[in-house]
Amino acid sequence: MNTTESPRPDALVVGGGIGGLSAALALARQGLRVRLYEQASQFGEVGAGLQLAPNCTRILREYGLLDEIIRLGVLPEHVLMKDALTGTELTRLDLKDVERRYGSPYLVIHRSDLHSVLLRGCEREGVELITGTRCEAYENIVGGARVTFTDGRSDAAELVLAADGLHSVARALLVGDEPVNSAYVAYRGAVPIEQVQANDVHERDIVLYVGPHCHFIQYPLRGGRTFNQVAVFRSPKALAGQDDWGTPDELDRAFEGTCAPVQKGLPLMWRDRRWRMFDREPLMKWVTGRITLLGDAAHPPLQYMAQGAIMAIEDGWVLARHVGAQRARRSSAGSGVDWEAALTAYEVVRSEHCRRVVLTARSWGELWHHVGTKREQRDAVMRARDPYDYSFTDWIYGPTALTADQEPEMYPRIPLDSARTRGAPQEGAGSA
Repeated sequence: MNTTESPRPDALVVGGGIGGLSAALALARQGLRVRLYEQASQFGEVGAGLQLAPNCTRILREYGLLDEIIRLGVLPEHVLMKDALTGTELTRLDLKDVERRYGSPYLVIHRSDLHSVLLRGCEREGVELITGTRCEAYENIVGGARVTFTDGRSDAAELVLAADGLHSVARALLVGDEPVNSAYVAYRGAVPIEQVQANDVHERDIVLYVGPHCHFIQYPLRGGRTFNQVAVFRSPKALAGQDDWGTPDELDRAFEGTCAPVQKGLPLMWRDRRWRMFDREPLMKWVTGRITLLGDAAHPPLQYMAQGAIMAIEDGWVLARHVGAQRARRSSAGSGVDWEAALTAYEVVRSEHCRRVVLTARSWGELWHHVGTKREQRDAVMRARDPYDYSFTDWIYGPTALTADQEPEMYPRIPLDSARTRGAPQEGAGSA
């Protein structure tokens, strides 16, 4: 598309993934003219399933998209945590009760289905969508910011929103950091449900098997017609500094000794691709002039809390809310947005929330992957949990904060050594 034929946009979004599309949609709903650039030749998402918790689905409902997303996905009945070695249940969440408590459902959906819904939403709201354009530089200019593309063209707007992912070009304007290698890798596989029905699977639940330096996740997709599996493990080759790490032979060794449902699922994983797991250190400054980060460009997490895409969707919603609050009537001079006020408010609340999630995701990964005594203590803590105790989820599944004072307290910390493991003496044992 020749951008010179279109009016100058109020906002440019760089990156057409879930975060970029949802932010473009949110800003367009505030009446802004939005232009989005995607480097790929066509829009699309790779991967398989996504979990969308209530802090996301309430936003999607506000956008008028939730009914379609529910039709395309699955509303599971429970989240079950099991020990990957024994297969025994450790704890669970009743997702019907989760919906009652938080006022919005917990669902699972294929990434490409969610992406398509957001893309159609952007089209309905008049977002200008341009593919095949790779950004190589960002800069602030008088009254806005400019992006330059690898083909030599450039574009400018009052706001530039960098949703350009883990390897963000814009992030280098704010910090000189690099992605942090967790040494863990994920394999995925989505197959017709008929291929797993003899494998002792839960067709209406999300099941997480936690094991020594590994975990395995299963849940249905696409109305229950597809079954999604994710195998994650620590790579000895990565720890040894080898370049070719997370290979299929390591996958098989990592899950030796796990229970039958996991063993039956492993042969169905895609062996020709893998996702190495990186995050970055939390970043508290996201804004420079009229350029701001969003999604993985600002806060790429490890996947253990299933909040990566959700945080990106929340980012766009929060930014758009502050844009709406700081917008006067449009004039010939521009959009009428007080960008300094809107961006400051956005950065203050989102940077702190996402810092918490990124660090908590690391902690939860450690918890899932314990070995030996710590594994036994973890299992004891989980078994002792009341399934209807929401002190561990209220801070994340509740309403998305718009201001710092709305950010809730974190969940309580329970030392593992306070747990009474099976077979341990009761005298002097701490309470879980």
